[in-house]
Amino acid sequence: MKKSQREAQDGTRGIGRRGLMLGALQLGVVGTLALRLRSMQLEHAEEYRLLADGNSIKIRLLPPARGLIHDRNGLLIAGNEQNYRVTLTREEAGGDVEPVLRQLSRLIPISDQRMAELLEEFSKRSAITTIVLADRLTWEQFGSIAVNAPALRGVTPEAGLSRVYPRAGDFAHVMGYVGPVSDYDLSKIENPDPVLMLPEFQLGKVGLEAKLEPILRGKAGARRVEVNSAGREMRELSRQEGEQGATVQMTIDASLQNYAAQRLGVESAAAVVMDTQTGDLLSICSSPTFDPNKFVRGISSADYRALTSHDHRPLADKTVQGLYPPGSTFKLVTLLAGLDSGVINGGTRFYCPGHVEVGGRRFHCWRRGGHGSLDAVQSLQQSCDVYYYELAQRVGIDRIAAMARRLGIGVHHDLPMSAVATGLAPDRDWKRRRYDQDWQIGDSLNASIGQGFVLASPLQLAVMTARVASGMAVKPRLVRAIDGVPEPLPEPESLGLDESSLRLARAGMDAVMNSPRGTARRARILPEEWRMAGKTGTSQVRNITAAERARGVISNDQLPWNRRDHGLFVCYAPFDAPRYAVSVVVEHGGGGSTAAAPIARDIMLFALAGGLPPLDAVPSDQRGAMEARHNAMHLYTPDPPKPGRTRA
Repeated sequence: MKKSQREAQDGTRGIGRRGLMLGALQLGVVGTLALRLRSMQLEHAEEYRLLADGNSIKIRLLPPARGLIHDRNGLLIAGNEQNYRVTLTREEAGGDVEPVLRQLSRLIPISDQRMAELLEEFSKRSAITTIVLADRLTWEQFGSIAVNAPALRGVTPEAGLSRVYPRAGDFAHVMGYVGPVSDYDLSKIENPDPVLMLPEFQLGKVGLEAKLEPILRGKAGARRVEVNSAGREMRELSRQEGEQGATVQMTIDASLQNYAAQRLGVESAAAVVMDTQTGDLLSICSSPTFDPNKFVRGISSADYRALTSHDHRPLADKTVQGLYPPGSTFKLVTLLAGLDSGVINGGTRFYCPGHVEVGGRRFHCWRRGGHGSLDAVQSLQQSCDVYYYELAQRVGIDRIAAMARRLGIGVHHDLPMSAVATGLAPDRDWKRRRYDQDWQIGDSLNASIGQGFVLASPLQLAVMTARVASGMAVKPRLVRAIDGVPEPLPEPESLGLDESSLRLARAGMDAVMNSPRGTARRARILPEEWRMAGKTGTSQVRNITAAERARGVISNDQLPWNRRDHGLFVCYAPFDAPRYAVSVVVEHGGGGSTAAAPIARDIMLFALAGGLPPLDAVPSDQRGAMEARHNAMHLYTPDPPKPGRTRA
């Protein structure tokens, strides 16, 4: 009996302990909940009240400021300007945007056509997609919309940045331009940055803007905003600014670029200026040009048709995309191939009667009566075709092609520009792969004078000239520094050519300019400290029949513009201490000595003088014409000529 009582008492005590523990646990839970409720109701009440009001807190991305681009001297080439615009989201407008657009049209002009375009765009887009209704508003228009914003459901006035190119057409082909992100742009990106989804966000489309897009874009910021039931922003809760894109410094000199553009004028042409020691591109100019600002702001159909229908192709960047038979400028390649292989030396002479017979076919020299007996230097001086026909048969196309690639022709130069062409230095294997045909001796003769299959861009011709002048495998570059940090400038390797061979080629180029029988004597530079060496070139764009040759070849000025020969010229200076290499191609300009050489000479003088070329640097009978040209130019920074000064 006693045992049963003890067991009952023990059980009662156990139940009491468990009850106390359970009660304590319940009290702890209740206490925790009470503290949490107190925190929510007192300390975070405002935040949770806003969250409870139907998703009224929204996160909005802040587009970053695009990185700036400067020339080598710090002059702004691509910047950003304030842009006032107005946007609308269909979801925030209650689903029906037309009434809102009608209300808005009372404040800013919206044509019937624009109204129809907007309605169609809204019908195609997601309800949460924000669409720009109008941009580049005046301050008065922007203010009027901001004042009336409470009555415009879903409409948001915004102040942002838009790209601007203060130098307009001077840098159009190099810089390219930006434009709104398209569906096609997004399709090319595997994991697109969310900032690209922002309305009218600007993305690099072509040129340096496109090639350096990842570093120019920057990183988006974000802001937390409170919106009411109509989607109207009530207040900003927090903001984290974006990170501006990198600042890029180019190698180009804006003053030289501006002068080159104006010197090319209305010609369909290209000019490249390259530092022979560093490879810096000081000017790379294609003509005619266009205003990239029109593409940023939305080019009109009429303006775009005018560009695409122009026979001088202003949208094409002829400096790197244009490929031309290099004509007699290529004789430098053939000569160095012959010298390097030991087939000829400086004293080797060939006789030119005006033509050669090969395989039953006659190959003509440009001088119908021939040049007589010539050595290596004289062959360049007088640009004798027959000399190179003879040399090509002894050297062979494979060695000529190898030398061309050594000098930068037929190779891809890695630059942040669009569609940089590789050109063509053809050899036996190439023709077999391309046409399934054997190489013919006639192909070698044509190639030896820069005709036939050979193709080069103005950039490649400038690289070739810089390498001949320096003896180094200098590589072109366009970017000098990023965010103030200089880009690496590796020491160029030697071309591996014997110095005596290079001296002969340079002597021939000097004779072209400065000897009485030189083909470009009229384009010479008079001051000895700026003495220039060069080589002319003329490339045919049509076949000359035997009948026409018998009657007399029709002169270029009697032919339609698009059937005239291309004029080419390459040069470097100063002769004794090469600093700059220049190439100029004038499409359908006729002879290189008359069309391209004077332009190249003037551009070279601007680089040497560090400003407007002095009149006494050219022959006296050309000074009046040069002065008239200068007076007609509208230069940004026309520095006075300072003889002896060189550009930094």
